[in-house]
Amino acid sequence: IQELSGTITDSETAVILPGAKVSLYENMVVKNTTIADVNGVYKFPVDCGKSYNVRAEKEEYATKEVSITIGKLSGKTSLPISLDPVTCKVTIGDDLGKCFKIKMIYFDLDKSNIRQEAAIDLEKILVVLNENPSMKLDIRSHTDSRATFKYNEALSDRRAKSTIQWLIKNGVKADRLTGKGYGETQLVNKCADGVSCTEAEHQENRRSEFIITAL
Repeated sequence: IQELSGTITDSETAVILPGAKVSLYENMVVKNTTIADVNGVYKFPVDCGKSYNVRAEKEEYATKEVSITIGKLSGKTSLPISLDPVTCKVTIGDDLGKCFKIKMIYFDLDKSNIRQEAAIDLEKILVVLNENPSMKLDIRSHTDSRATFKYNEALSDRRAKSTIQWLIKNGVKADRLTGKGYGETQLVNKCADGVSCTEAEHQENRRSEFIITAL
């Protein structure tokens, strides 16, 4: 077993950030959570040779996630993390996802269940909603152009609703959330019906937006 530790600091001023919440993930599952101490230091016991993701979050800062593979020998591994102050001021009509550098909420093709890596991103949205209790969101889900127009409309609607249900299940009041599916009506690239595209290009169109409707 090893000790993984590091100091959480402000990326612009190098000031230490005590009280930052630090979480340890293995295969997208939370293994441990701690709060940085008065010196901004966090510590976790970890297994040699394994890979982890470490996420640091603090109010007024953009959440950051860093990957680390622990060495094969016992000892200590240092992983300092610097957080960027959130300079992004959101207003009504903005996409919260873009502002907080949240990736699109990914779904598998033909599915509307929340993937584990998507849940990690939805937790970031959850933090913002909890910090801003009067904020309301309109969740818009989009598909790629494969399958029929009607099928995609229904699929994206299920995806928007499953995203909303996940947030409600985690404590957000239902009256703060609206949403619907737009199917393939708002593609972000050239991949319309009949156009040859790579899987990655199609994936760009399978996305969710979190438009702020009230603050």
